[in-house]
Amino acid sequence: MTNQRPVSCGLDFCSVPDISQCLFAANSSKFEFICAPLVHPLFKREFVYGVAKTRTGPFTRPDLVLCSSDWNNLIIGKLSPYIKVDSKNRVLRKNSEETLIQELTLASHLGLVGVTFKLTGGIEHNTNLARIICDKLSSTCSLQVWIQVPMENPIKQAYFYREEECDSVESPWEWWNAFRAICDYDRKLGVTLIVSHDLPEQEEIDRWLGEPVKCLIFPTTSFITNKKGFPVLSKAHQALVKKFAALEVQFVLTGANRHLSLGYYHDYLEYLWKGCQMSGPVEMFTRGYEDYLQCPLQPLSDNLESQTYEIFEKDPVKYTQYQTAIHQAILKTVSTSEDNTRKIVIMVVGAGRGPLVHASLNAAEMANQKIKVYAVEKNPNAVLTLQALERDVWEDKVTVVSCDMRDWDAPEKADILVSELLGSFGDNELSPECLDGVQRFLKETGISIPCSYTSYIAPVQSSKLYNEVRHCSDKDKHPLAHFETAYVVHLQNKYVIAKPQPLFTFKHPNRENVIDNSRYEVKTFEVQQNCVLHGFSGYFDTVLYKDVMLSIQPSTRSPGMFSWFPIFFPIKEPVQLKAGDQIVVHFWRQCSTKNVWYEWCISKPVPGPVHNPNGRFYTIGL
Repeated sequence: MTNQRPVSCGLDFCSVPDISQCLFAANSSKFEFICAPLVHPLFKREFVYGVAKTRTGPFTRPDLVLCSSDWNNLIIGKLSPYIKVDSKNRVLRKNSEETLIQELTLASHLGLVGVTFKLTGGIEHNTNLARIICDKLSSTCSLQVWIQVPMENPIKQAYFYREEECDSVESPWEWWNAFRAICDYDRKLGVTLIVSHDLPEQEEIDRWLGEPVKCLIFPTTSFITNKKGFPVLSKAHQALVKKFAALEVQFVLTGANRHLSLGYYHDYLEYLWKGCQMSGPVEMFTRGYEDYLQCPLQPLSDNLESQTYEIFEKDPVKYTQYQTAIHQAILKTVSTSEDNTRKIVIMVVGAGRGPLVHASLNAAEMANQKIKVYAVEKNPNAVLTLQALERDVWEDKVTVVSCDMRDWDAPEKADILVSELLGSFGDNELSPECLDGVQRFLKETGISIPCSYTSYIAPVQSSKLYNEVRHCSDKDKHPLAHFETAYVVHLQNKYVIAKPQPLFTFKHPNRENVIDNSRYEVKTFEVQQNCVLHGFSGYFDTVLYKDVMLSIQPSTRSPGMFSWFPIFFPIKEPVQLKAGDQIVVHFWRQCSTKNVWYEWCISKPVPGPVHNPNGRFYTIGL
């Protein structure tokens, strides 16, 4: 995880007599923005009838008190706390509706980036509120709505509730989940978490990581005073900040100043923020790709560009592991060979610009063994690089072959077959089909690197990814086509509902009499807490040779490796899940003479449609 911007902290004001002075005070304490009421919290208006209906004069300050850029960048508007649009009292409800619409219209007029209000209960008390907010968000305005939700239900913290009563208290996440569902998951709807002194269970915190969290609100009472008299957070709260810093959240400070200066709070939050920044090779590589959908590469049907080769060649782990595997394979081959003086034949199929050729030559040097390498590559542009290396560096140690590996007629059989045809899901770049096609060139006792690989899937909740897929647009495709496509994505804003489980496994060389690379598996996942299913994340691991492995599966991930992002399989409609539910998902790998494709569907807790039947929207070309 790495932060791309400086810390952004806001200061909350319960009332604002002079907005310019409040901005000056916040700026003097280093805060970047303020949360301010749009209208004085006690200034109620009446639109149906009552003495206030005929009241003259403005209901709040004019826009001229600030310039447009200040309204646009420095103010988050707070809606009036007395608005009760779900009241059973018709007059109160109608007054509240008109008040809410008036304030939302004002916020749009001022050009505010967003407005915020507190959600204080479940959807049964907020359905009309959700309807009005949804109407506003579905209009052409760019206004964001930040819903304030406590991380822990205040009732649950009350000392006079018995433990068994607390267990039945609805989680604030339920409030938010129902509210945003009625608002149709609008991407302009965000959540701000009010951080309590006592944090909820870790599983509940992790569930929020799959939501569009815009900021964390820290009451001054959540800070403790260190030995030097400065405000600090407990270790649990520090860990919380670190988790959410990955989502690029902002912070808001609220409550009375309990120390010498409000600036101390800002300094401390900035200190924590900077501590979350990392600058290793993985962080440098993934910067800017968080939750960004990419179509998987199809190197078999498309020739990769130079930049793509260059990016993956920089991986500090992948080719080191390959070199180790090749070294062990050479030693094994030598130990079982009847002629210890002959050259070991290594075929690198899909050689790209040569990193595996370099790994093979280095491994041979480590083993003090002479080798002969065939570098087979179909991309004519990459072959230019291979031929230059053959002429200037490799000389007679390497023979470059410009050909599709499946069409090649090799002059001799190989002792070791090396490839890097693996994709984010293991087999999704058609490694099985390619290696099955060239294994006829491998000796009966020959070694394939990799020798096996397994894909994994896990159910995930990610409002961010769901909205990203939903807003993909292509005039030549059906509106739902993007929900039947797999995406490579650096998963960040997500909650993993259950641990990944293995799906498809392929082994090489494949000595079966009839080779069939189609697959069908059914996996069952247990749901630990209420959440929403938006799709499935996919990973893989591979055994290169013996105990030499590469993995992007979270529990066994190869440290420092960045060659592959996970893959994401979306579903068309979010599925509301309850604790104790079972998710039963069906996955197919289908094959034809021209294409390979995946199909997927869920049968529990509610049956859903098969995604991508017959590869109608997403195939991998052979």
